[in-house]
Amino acid sequence: MWMQPESLLKEHVMRLTTKGRFAVTAMIDLGLRQSGGPVTLAAISQRQRISLSYLEQLFGKLRRHALVESTRGPGGGYTLARDAADITVADIIVSVDEPLDATHCGGKENCLGEGTQCMTHDLWASLNVRMIEFLGSVTLQKLVDDQLAKGLQVDEKPSVKRAILPMPASQTIQMNTPNSVFALGNAFSKS
Repeated sequence: MWMQPESLLKEHVMRLTTKGRFAVTAMIDLGLRQSGGPVTLAAISQRQRISLSYLEQLFGKLRRHALVESTRGPGGGYTLARDAADITVADIIVSVDEPLDATHCGGKENCLGEGTQCMTHDLWASLNVRMIEFLGSVTLQKLVDDQLAKGLQVDEKPSVKRAILPMPASQTIQMNTPNSVFALGNAFSKS
């Protein structure tokens, strides 16, 4: 059965691994909310349903590649290290060690072993170039703008309200118990 090219692409398109998809998703979330100050990974984790420990690993790599900066302490979290218009999807994916390779040999030109290329190596290598060109042309700002254009409502800074409970009036409690080992010994010697 012959299939239309569009359906073939849908079935056989190269898929990014979870690492690349989650990194881009988390960066869009950060880009949407950073104007309200540092964004916590716990908040991104909750909104995007990505494991906090996985986000910590990804953001460690993003920080080492100077895409994000971290702020410690109360009110801390992450902000973009550069303007969202200066960060591309390719930057994000490469920073988390996501392989972008459609070749069977990982680009080593030894598809059939012993330095021999398969007949389709050049085709897949060209696809690699096109993928990187495309991902390099899409900025984080564009992805943020696309979300806003879809009507996404952004809560700048989640309101964290802590209940302030009144302190009970302190009462002095009188106890007739010894307050040291010596007093305890004296109490036993008098009985």
